[in-house]
Amino acid sequence: MASAPGPASLGVDSGDGRPRWDNKLQYLLSCVGFAVGLGNIWRFPYLCQSHGGGAFLIPYLMALAFEGIPLFHIELAIGQRLRRGSVGVWMAISPYLGGVGLGCLSVSFLVSLYYNTVLAWVLWYLLNSFQHPLPWSVCPPNDNRTGLVQECQGSSSVSYFWYRQTLNISADIDHSGSVQWRLLLCLAACWAVLYLCIIRGIESVGKAIYFTALFPYLVLTVFLVRGLTLPGAVEGLAYLFTPSRKPGGPGLLRFVPGPRALRPLQMQTLQSPRVWLDAATQIFFSLSLAFGGHIAFASYNALRNDCRKDAVTIALVNSMTSLYAAIVVFSVLGFKAAQDHGRCLDGNILRLINEFELPDQSVSRDNYTAVLVRLNATRPARVAGLRLQVCRLQDFLDKSASGPGLAFIAFAEAVLHMPGAPAWAVLFFAMLFSLGLSSMFGNMESIIAPLLDMGVLPRSVPKEVLTGAVCLVCFSLATCFSLQSGSYWLEVFDNHLAALNLILFAFFEVVSVAYVYGLERFCDDVAWMTGRRPGLYWRVTWKVISPLMLLTVLVVYIALLVRAPPSYRTWDPQYEHFPVRPEKLFPAWVQAVRIVLTVLPALCVPGAALVQLLVTRRRQKQDVWQGTRLKLQDSRAC
Repeated sequence: MASAPGPASLGVDSGDGRPRWDNKLQYLLSCVGFAVGLGNIWRFPYLCQSHGGGAFLIPYLMALAFEGIPLFHIELAIGQRLRRGSVGVWMAISPYLGGVGLGCLSVSFLVSLYYNTVLAWVLWYLLNSFQHPLPWSVCPPNDNRTGLVQECQGSSSVSYFWYRQTLNISADIDHSGSVQWRLLLCLAACWAVLYLCIIRGIESVGKAIYFTALFPYLVLTVFLVRGLTLPGAVEGLAYLFTPSRKPGGPGLLRFVPGPRALRPLQMQTLQSPRVWLDAATQIFFSLSLAFGGHIAFASYNALRNDCRKDAVTIALVNSMTSLYAAIVVFSVLGFKAAQDHGRCLDGNILRLINEFELPDQSVSRDNYTAVLVRLNATRPARVAGLRLQVCRLQDFLDKSASGPGLAFIAFAEAVLHMPGAPAWAVLFFAMLFSLGLSSMFGNMESIIAPLLDMGVLPRSVPKEVLTGAVCLVCFSLATCFSLQSGSYWLEVFDNHLAALNLILFAFFEVVSVAYVYGLERFCDDVAWMTGRRPGLYWRVTWKVISPLMLLTVLVVYIALLVRAPPSYRTWDPQYEHFPVRPEKLFPAWVQAVRIVLTVLPALCVPGAALVQLLVTRRRQKQDVWQGTRLKLQDSRAC
């Protein structure tokens, strides 16, 4: 039963002129589009596979239940009740908490710089996917037309297209190199498309979101149907979900293909703190928590809206999408591994046939092992001299990657082996572009909504001007990622900017609501908006479990960050073990940039609180001085 209206301190005039969503579906799709992004495609499947397959779902679901959904509910509730952006919301709860909103704004701004650069890469691949054959399917000829480019022969055509023809990557981060104009033009196009989609706020976003949020699900379904019919798909899915202990490595869980039954699920992987940390941080990136975008989106809702149901629904849809994407990704990667494994066997078979002058049909993939054992028993010296490759399906499955490596190398190579490769490439990169674009809607709303609430522009200036200015500034700053060293810098931003700050801001959010504003008052607001008072689960998670989990994750993350070597992997054709990517330490000046990126957004919290304290004390002194002066004036008059 609904309680009385919420506290007067949070009272908002429903006729304040703030924009409203055209319908509930637009709002839900916008939140889903913001939450479901590239990380669902290329980070969750990798984490699930590398941390024990099905075992990883245990910490992931626990983090979702006791960290993700409760915090998500808080963000939707306070945004809907206060009808402001992230800065205005926390300022309303306490003037000393404005730094939380400013920190969220700064993280969203910096993330937008490199996130749209990834979209520029995707757009470049999408444009090149309309060729037949695909440009990354073959190595180009050298300058003399006497052979193929040596760098491509030493690696692969897919890697060469990514590292040289797309990024034209420098040997290390110290060498910036020149601007890659093709990437700069793609970056400009991405920012132009984004501006056109958000130019009128939720009015234009609400129209574009129908396509950008739903199209990826259509493509994933098409890939799922196709992927499950490909040879090797079953092995890929088994590798993803059913781990077994890999010999020689304690705690490393892998699926070992073979005719025997899969081993039972082993849970030793859960003893690693890294697994729990990755599960917790994946929830933040997956749900886009603590960015401020969901607060802004919820502020355009009607006051009487069931934000609790929205929070649970969107969170579950997001997690199911991650699982759905993992099935699609590893069915295709299983196919790729099966193709690589088959080519490896064919190469060995050809060597055996030529060396021992065997009939062409006498050796096949099915009897290769038996023939090799027989030949090795009778003529071991000749077999050893062939230096046959070790062909194990598991080794090819172990090459699964995350991040750009999954999309631009592993998946790009996989589509080469599929009939009608250009069509599959177009679908895949169009899907990635739609996913990234819908996530950018939320990122930009995280920036623009607080700026509008703070009144950075006079009311007479249209919102389109502020939106255009933000996009122009972001594009100008993001041009550094189009340098030859740009991918190294993108890795620095991605690894050291968001995670620590998002965990810290989320901790302040839940503590501020539970202990500063007051849990009972917040529950009153939720009951007034939804008609139901939060139950024991919500109250306990907000009051105890979520703060403790966030604090633990924060401490563990800082500990692992301090212990981890400050290194990165480069692409250097001159390296003696090329195409292995050598690992290098960051230079001292890059280390300084890493530290600044890590701590600068977090400093907004104490910095804004200190400024507010100084302003308050100054006003108090002015009030005291004003009161003293009035008393003196009164005494003189008497």
